Amino acid sequence: MAKKSIVLLPETEDILARMGMQIKYARLRRRLPAELVAERAGISRATLVSIEKGLPSVAIGCYAAVLHALNYMDKDLLLVAKDDELGRKLQDLALPVRKRVDKRG
Repeated sequence: MAKKSIVLLPETEDILARMGMQIKYARLRRRLPAELVAERAGISRATLVSIEKGLPSVAIGCYAAVLHALNYMDKDLLLVAKDDELGRKLQDLALPVRKRVDKRG
């Protein structure tokens, strides 16, 4: 069975590439060798290189494992979509509004 290729918008590809670079810089600032971070994350060094390149074919769990290996940076993932302003506005628009019946008349 052939692998399905992942089609992303260029903007999303740029975000992944930037995230990969930020992960790489976090590792380098901590002066941790790639082999050690990969071992701590339970992934291969090649997968770590793919993460640091921001490749979309790597599972998000691998990204999270690397962030965890970099001193518990995986907690930052909780910030993803935390303040969903558009979603809240859409939800509010769909809320039913009850109209009161005038009991005087």
